[in-house]
Amino acid sequence: MSRIGKMPVKIPAGVEVSLKDNVLTVKGPKGTLTEQVKKSVEVDLENGEIVMKALDDTAETNALHGLYRAILHNMVVGVTAGYSKTLVVNGVGWKVAKQGNKIVLNVGFSHPIEFAEVEGVKLECPSVTEITVSGIDKCLVGQVAADIRSIRVPEPYHGYGIRYKDEVIERKEGKTSGKGKK
Repeated sequence: MSRIGKMPVKIPAGVEVSLKDNVLTVKGPKGTLTEQVKKSVEVDLENGEIVMKALDDTAETNALHGLYRAILHNMVVGVTAGYSKTLVVNGVGWKVAKQGNKIVLNVGFSHPIEFAEVEGVKLECPSVTEITVSGIDKCLVGQVAADIRSIRVPEPYHGYGIRYKDEVIERKEGKTSGKGKK
C-alpha cells in the first residue's frame, strides 16, 4: 500500500464530493472538478473524510493509490482556495501587458508574442514584468505557467528570460579576455 494513499482526505465545509461509475466529482465555492478513477482503487466516504483503498498489491496499483489520493487532495484544495503561479519577465526593455483575454509579451523577439487564456485559467499582469496564472486545477495552472515560461527560458549569462518568482537562476561567468594567458 502507498503511504500517501493511506492518509484520508478531509472534506472542508462547503465542499461536496460524489462518486458515480468511477468518476469522482468535487464541488466547492470556486467551481467543480472531475476525475476518472481506475477500478483497481476503491474510494469511500467515511465520517467527512475520503479514504482510498487499493484492491490488490501490485506495484501499479500502489502507484495509482497514492496518485489518486494526491489528485483528490489537490481537487479539494483547488475548489476551496485555488492555485496560482507568478512568473517574472527579466530583460532590457521586456514587458508584458494584458489585452482582453490574452497577454502580449515583448520579450526580445522582432514581434510581440500573444498568449491566449485557457479555459479554467486566469492570466493577470499586476506589473509590466509579472504574470500571475491562477485557477482551480493545479495541473492546468502548472502547465500554462510552464508553457509561458517556455516562450523565453532563462539563460544563465545575463539572467534574461521568463522565470518563476521563486526560481533561482544559477549565473555563469562569461568569457574572459585572452590577455595574461600563456
